[in-house]
Amino acid sequence: MSDAAETRLDAIFAALADPTRRAILTMLLEDDMAVTDVAAPLPMSLAAVSKHLAILAGAGLISQEKRGRVKWCKLEPDALRAASVWMQAFGQFEPVHLDAFERFLEIDLARDLPAD
Repeated sequence: MSDAAETRLDAIFAALADPTRRAILTMLLEDDMAVTDVAAPLPMSLAAVSKHLAILAGAGLISQEKRGRVKWCKLEPDALRAASVWMQAFGQFEPVHLDAFERFLEIDLARDLPAD
């Protein structure tokens, strides 16, 4: 594995290590969201959410674009492919399927979101 690939894999796993960032990914499974909508249910400042979004974007897990005055976030599901391939190389793990990972995020991590 090249140094660049290892650095990218490190960034992906570091981004996934935080429960707030996993909760954000769960929210983005549904659809693209404005940054303010991502921040609304989270018990932290908009600045703190923006830092989490920057880490997710830096890892390639999300992309951000400005539409008018609003900054939007979009899930980049193919970014998890490198992590999935790396885990499968060990053979002791069952193949990681993105559909199963999506269900995991929806069900298991939904509890990380604050109640409405």
